[in-house]
Amino acid sequence: MDNLEATDHEGIDRISCNGKEIILIGTAHVSKESAKLVTDVIENERPDTVCVELCATRLRSIRNKEEWRNMDIVKVIREKKALLLLMNLMLASFQKRIATKFDIKPGQEMINAVEAAEKIEALIVPADRDIQTTLTRVWRSMGLWKKLKLIFQLVFSLGNSDEITEEEIEEMKQEDMLKTLLSDMKRSHPVLEKVLIDERDQFLAETIRTSPGETIVAVVGAGHAPGIKRYMANNTPIDLDELSQIPKAGNFGKIMKWLIPLAIVVLFAAGFFMKGKGVGTDMIWLWIAANGIFAGLGALVALAHPYTIITSILAAPLTSLNPMIAAGWVSGLVEAISRKPKVKDLESIPEDILSVRGFWRNNVTRILLVVVFTNLGSTIGTMTAIPLMLKVMN
Repeated sequence: MDNLEATDHEGIDRISCNGKEIILIGTAHVSKESAKLVTDVIENERPDTVCVELCATRLRSIRNKEEWRNMDIVKVIREKKALLLLMNLMLASFQKRIATKFDIKPGQEMINAVEAAEKIEALIVPADRDIQTTLTRVWRSMGLWKKLKLIFQLVFSLGNSDEITEEEIEEMKQEDMLKTLLSDMKRSHPVLEKVLIDERDQFLAETIRTSPGETIVAVVGAGHAPGIKRYMANNTPIDLDELSQIPKAGNFGKIMKWLIPLAIVVLFAAGFFMKGKGVGTDMIWLWIAANGIFAGLGALVALAHPYTIITSILAAPLTSLNPMIAAGWVSGLVEAISRKPKVKDLESIPEDILSVRGFWRNNVTRILLVVVFTNLGSTIGTMTAIPLMLKVMN
């Protein structure tokens, strides 16, 4: 592979790769300077192809501002994607609030790249891996406690952007937005670096260098530029299909999903047969109370409808014993029926995610919060009930 490199502007690298000239622009996702630079380079170079650090879904959302209107929240819950969607919205909130603070649209450099490419009729290639795939790979790489920590970190991050200065924004030119937001988790869970940065560096590098056209402008976050250049310099092909696969749940997780409910049922039986009807009955009531109370508190924290809270309390003790159903899915569906989202809720999502209050006020995002917090409460209830039941048996 012929690979000669030169830099003619801070943040711009010219790479000769496989007979193509690739102009790599490393940007800050919330920088006015970066946004203007992207437009100027594309208009001056007039490339055949413009690659952007967007997946097909995010490119579609830029082109179709009304896409929120087509969201089917019930389908999201049934497909078990509520948490992933909520994580995605929280990440979007973090970026959008920073951008609003410094008077620039979030991802303006990507918007500029798309508009400039359309203006010169260049091919536009979404070069990044699907955001849902990335988040799912992050999620599957974590154990229970790290998942809980991630959820709380994302929630608490909703107020963090007010503390960021313009100087720190410039420092973000060296970081990926996902990496910046999850920096504390990265220190305690190093695999995040692999999934969020290294895998995406590979994906971006391979997509860019195999895109059609003799002259290619690639617009990426500056945090990805060094990795992309490194992988382009390597002559080894990268398997995009492998990087796009959703990891299967480990056998341990599958076994525990069935083993824990089975162990609890056995524990009930042991209480009745070994300690008598009174102890067995007490254990059942402890199970019902712990699961119901914590699931109900989770729904209450999400400001769920009273019917939803009652449903959470009643459903959690049963769903916790059924590996195929989660309490949050039940409560989320009840919330969706009790407070059916209206068109105005879908239209106001981009504005409502700018504040903590907005997440709880909007009927769509509140449903997602209900699902997540009810499931979280039910999990805490299970972990609380088991030692209490064992104590009663002693």
